[in-house]
Amino acid sequence: MSAIKYHSLKLFSLFILLLIFFSCNSKKEENYSGNPNEIISISYSDIGGDLGNYKIVKINKDSVFAEQGISAKKIHKEWKSAITPQIWKRVTASLNVKTLDKIKSSPSKQPVDGFDETFQIRTPNKYHVYVNSYSDTIYYQQLQKLKDQINALLPTEYN
Repeated sequence: MSAIKYHSLKLFSLFILLLIFFSCNSKKEENYSGNPNEIISISYSDIGGDLGNYKIVKINKDSVFAEQGISAKKIHKEWKSAITPQIWKRVTASLNVKTLDKIKSSPSKQPVDGFDETFQIRTPNKYHVYVNSYSDTIYYQQLQKLKDQINALLPTEYN
């Protein structure tokens, strides 16, 4: 008798969990009626080296967050700041969303104690990720300009 009771409880619990999962998993982006080429967020990272150096910058329309450190020496610092719509527009001005798919990534250099430069650019329709794209001489220019704009936002100790 108790096995039946527990089996029913398990099924009921599974049903509730699935219901919660599907109700929480609804995407608001599907109802997005704005510009499909609008940039929602940008992430830039430069990670690698013998000591585990890292620099990670995340930017969205109203804020910037940066962290950097050296893993081997257990050094870590963070910085965050609000940004204005004008600054966001200046940061994203160098990007042409229509040509982002043409940028080519290169293999990771971390396995040989190198650094990997990674850009992540999110639009309503797509999530673009580029690793070591600096070898793409045609389309990397917009990412280099983006990197320059990002570095201009950061305090000098993060550059």
